[in-house]
Amino acid sequence: MDPSDVTPADALVIVDPQIDFCPGGRLAVADGDAVMGPIADLAMQFAHVVVTQDWHPAGHSSFASSHAGRQPFETMRMPYGEQVLWPDHCIQGTPGADFHPAVDAAVARAGLILRKGQHPDVDSYSAFFENDKTTRTGLAGYLRDIGVRRCVFVGLAYDFCVAWSALDARREGFAAAIRKPYTRAIAMPLAQGTTADAIEVQLSAAGVAF
Repeated sequence: MDPSDVTPADALVIVDPQIDFCPGGRLAVADGDAVMGPIADLAMQFAHVVVTQDWHPAGHSSFASSHAGRQPFETMRMPYGEQVLWPDHCIQGTPGADFHPAVDAAVARAGLILRKGQHPDVDSYSAFFENDKTTRTGLAGYLRDIGVRRCVFVGLAYDFCVAWSALDARREGFAAAIRKPYTRAIAMPLAQGTTADAIEVQLSAAGVAF
């Protein structure tokens, strides 16, 4: 990313750069560790940096292990809508919930570290809202208060937490961009294409640059 493209009204939002989402973790995204060092370098260009941290209690309702007979990556209807059931991951206080060490310099620059997913009965992909689409994290108010007008998203995973955060940034009135070289996708197969293909239709419709 060209430093000349970054303005004081931009915030870099680094989504879930955690051990469990990197190779060897409980919900590993292929090649996820490869973006951590570049993200740390990119953060040096921004006056405003936010880092999100998945922070689930044990037994979270989004875990397949919380539902008898269910397997990871199945979907299940929850009161707030369709939910992918995940392997247990990013459990509060476990090593897998820690930030990847290669992104430490970016975390040190963060004005805000936002923990999400701590409510036991609702998952939280977006940095702005829980998956019920009504419970706010407080991020939008923080960004407005410090004068941010555009959010630039990087991190893991592109087709879930990164994309949902970008969509909600637009919903909250911010300009939004995803820097794809600094993300990696889960790319779960669908009837047509993958979850990455499907989310890009939504991103385009919402006016997210990617």
